[in-house]
Amino acid sequence: MTPVELSRTVLRAVRRAVDEGELRVTVPERAVVTVPGPGGCGDYATNIALQLARPAGQPPRRVAEILRPHLVEVAGVADVVVTGPGFINISLRDAADGAAALVEEILRAGLRYGHTDALAGQVIELRIPYEVRAEVVADAVVRIVAAQGGRAEVDHGEPVNLRPVPAPEDPAPLGPDAARWALLHPAAHDRPRITADHLVQRASNPLFRVRYAYARTRAVTRNAAALGFTADPAAISVALGLDAAAPGTAPFSGGVPPSLTTPTPGETPPLTTPLLTTLADHPPTLTRAADHRAPDRLARHLVTVADATLAFLPTVLPFGDEKPSAAHRARLALAEAAGAVLAAGLSLLGIDAPDHL
Repeated sequence: MTPVELSRTVLRAVRRAVDEGELRVTVPERAVVTVPGPGGCGDYATNIALQLARPAGQPPRRVAEILRPHLVEVAGVADVVVTGPGFINISLRDAADGAAALVEEILRAGLRYGHTDALAGQVIELRIPYEVRAEVVADAVVRIVAAQGGRAEVDHGEPVNLRPVPAPEDPAPLGPDAARWALLHPAAHDRPRITADHLVQRASNPLFRVRYAYARTRAVTRNAAALGFTADPAAISVALGLDAAAPGTAPFSGGVPPSLTTPTPGETPPLTTPLLTTLADHPPTLTRAADHRAPDRLARHLVTVADATLAFLPTVLPFGDEKPSAAHRARLALAEAAGAVLAAGLSLLGIDAPDHL
């Protein structure tokens, strides 16, 4: 079950509770499903009970307990636990099938992965000052809102409702891609840095890591084709079984990119779950970025995806005389899914994703 499918499952649970008279609320248009936060558990969590508590006139935990039996009975759900003030934590029965479905969904959707109709019919007015950063941020917000089914209209009238901290100098000398990243990556209340650091091809540059990770996913696809195998998302369940006992891979944190290192001979690298988690978090990240008019949330998410991707890529291709197996085909599918998410995110920010870097 993918996050999008689980979101629909949560909404169906709300609808059943309303139909049976357990809740008196209007069924919302969307339910945000994301990875559990601190104190949470399971595979996914949702704050739908906190969202419905006030209109229902009941405490959030009570709303969560009403929804719990409607979720437990769903095929594919192993357990539902209520934590904190009313967060609903959901454990799925078969993580392997869920991983395969997630990767298949990403590869099928491509650049449209994470696009929803959550803001369908909504027109959002953005009133900005005449300033370069405000223009770039507004342009990214227009793209992200459109990805959620809404429409954002930009105007320079008063009162201004989108005023990021201005750029200290003209970012144009950085070039279009680095300039946009310099203006979009910091939060709106942070002062952007307009320096040549955005151009260096080193691990210290987040933009380089994101674009390099995407380019490496394209490279492993080309290399796999030369070795005679292609991606197979359905093989992920096999690969997860092979790798269940293997330790996870640490995130890329600087120095030599892991994609330039070599796995230890004789070891079976894991199909790492951190990358699956970051890919699953892409749709709710887009929703939050649209809701808060905050493209910086998407930019920071792409850095997280890139770091997990760079840590994972050394496991994709066979090592030495090793023959391509189902695990390699599964890892290639996951690498291609990561590349699709990176390309989609960069596209929404108006930044190019190069196949070679």
